[in-house]
Amino acid sequence: MGAIRISEEVTAEEIQSIARELQILRNQIQTISSQSSEYGITVEALSKQDPSRPVYRSLGNILLEVDDRESLESELKDAQEALNEHLGRLVEREESIRKRYEEMTSSFERA
Repeated sequence: MGAIRISEEVTAEEIQSIARELQILRNQIQTISSQSSEYGITVEALSKQDPSRPVYRSLGNILLEVDDRESLESELKDAQEALNEHLGRLVEREESIRKRYEEMTSSFERA
């Protein structure tokens, strides 16, 4: 009696699941990229703002005047850097899953 062979065939459902995961990752990448870009625009605008004019920060439903612009700029840059690091991890994951998706579709087409 021969050994039982576990099927390694890829199903259409598995491919659809990977495709959904890829779409979710792409949406997350787009969102994080946009947020990072907004931080960059904000930092640039802050650096161009006349130092004699007040700068405000939104906190909930109110605006508070900022006393320490350097601290605010540092916070904004740190937040942008954290988003960029997260973005890098998402892109790596997306590339890995995309490669897996391509392998699965190729395997499915041969079946």
